[in-house]
Amino acid sequence: MGQDQTKQQIEKGLHLYQSNQTEKALRVWMRVLEKSADPAGRFRVLGCLITAHAEMGRYKDMLKFAVVQIDTARELEDPDYLTESYLNLARSNEKLCEFQKTISYCKTCLNMQGTTVSLQLNGQVSLSMGNAFLGLSIFQKALECFEKALRYAHNNDDKMLECRVCCSLGNFYAQMKDYEKALFFPCKAAELVNDYGKGWSLKYRAMSQYHMAVAYRKLGRLADAMDCCEESMKIALQHGDRPLQALCLLCFADIHRSRKDMQTAFPRYDSSMSIMTEIGNRLGLIQVLLGMTKCWMIQKELDKALESIEKAQELAEGLGNKLGLLKLHCLCERIYRTKGQQRELRDHVVKFHECVEEMELYCGMCGESIGEKNNQLQALPCSHFFHLKCLQTDGTRGCPNCRRLSVKPGYV
Repeated sequence: MGQDQTKQQIEKGLHLYQSNQTEKALRVWMRVLEKSADPAGRFRVLGCLITAHAEMGRYKDMLKFAVVQIDTARELEDPDYLTESYLNLARSNEKLCEFQKTISYCKTCLNMQGTTVSLQLNGQVSLSMGNAFLGLSIFQKALECFEKALRYAHNNDDKMLECRVCCSLGNFYAQMKDYEKALFFPCKAAELVNDYGKGWSLKYRAMSQYHMAVAYRKLGRLADAMDCCEESMKIALQHGDRPLQALCLLCFADIHRSRKDMQTAFPRYDSSMSIMTEIGNRLGLIQVLLGMTKCWMIQKELDKALESIEKAQELAEGLGNKLGLLKLHCLCERIYRTKGQQRELRDHVVKFHECVEEMELYCGMCGESIGEKNNQLQALPCSHFFHLKCLQTDGTRGCPNCRRLSVKPGYV
C-alpha cells in the first residue's frame, strides 16, 4: 500500500469513525497497519487507533498501540513524532491509573522539546501530568500543571485543550470541596463547547455536562445534577464511550444516595463497578466503593460497609491515592465510633491525621483543614492554596508555605 492509498484509507476510517461505525473504522485502520509501507502513514493510523481505543475504554489495547507507535517514531527519526508517541504512552498509562509511569513519560516529553509542533504538545503533556498528580493526591503539583496547561491553551488559542483543562480543574476543586469553583470550571468548558465546538466531537459536551453534574450534586442541586448527567449519558451511549458511561452511572448512583433512595442507588453502583472493572479504571472503582460504603452506613449495615472499605483500601494503597485513603479512614472512624470499638477508632484517627499532614490538606494561614467541608479556596502564583477568607484577611505578604519551605533545616 503506497503513500496516497494509505492516506485515503486513513480518511475513510476517520469518516466511518465519525459516523459512529467504530468497528468498521478499526478494521480499515488495521488493514492499513498491516499493508502500508509508509512509516509516516503507519504513525498516523496508530494515532487514530490509540484515540479510538481510549474513547472505548480499551486502555490495554491503547497502550499496546502506543508502544508500537514509539517504534515507528524511532524509525522516522523525527523528534516531533517521538514526542507525540511518548505523550500517547503517558496518556495510556494515565488511563490505566499507572500515575508514576505517566509522570515519567511526561517528563521525557518535556525534555525532548525543540520544534514548533513539539511545543504545541506541551499543554497536553502538562494536562496529563496534572491528572496523574491529582490521582496521587499531590495537589500543589497537580494545580501547577493544570495552570501551565491553561497558559499553553491561551497562548496557542487552543479552545479544545482549554475545555479539557477546565474539566480537570472542576475535578480538582470538587476533590478540594470548593464547590463554587468545581461548578465554575465545567460551566466554562460548556461555554467553550457552545461558542467554538460546532466541529468538535460531542465528547467535549458530554465531558463538561458530566463534571457539571458532579458539582451540582455536591451543592445539593440534585435536579440540575440529574439533567446534566442524563445529557452526558445520552451522548456516551450514542458514541459507545464506556469510560464516560461508567462515570455517569456512578454519578446517578450518588444522586440517588443523596435522595436516600438506596434501592435505586445500589444497581447503579453495581453497573458502574462492572464497567470500571472491565476497562481498568481503579481510581473510579475506589469512588464506587466509597459510595457503596456510605449506602451501607445509611442502612446501618456496618459490617458490609467495612467489607467495601477493605476492598477500596487495597486499591487506594496500590495506586498511591492518598485522598482515597483519608476518606476511608474517616469512614472507619465513624463506623468504629458507632460500634464503640475504641482501639480501632483511635487507630483510624491517627491514620487520618497522618494523611492530612502528608497531603498538606490544611490552610497555611489559619491551620484549619482543607477539603473537610465546602469552602472557597484561592491559589497563589506558587500553586499553594488557602482559604479565600484567610488570604483576604492576611493581605499580600507572600506565601507562608513557601516561606516555611525556604527555611534551612538547621535553623528550624
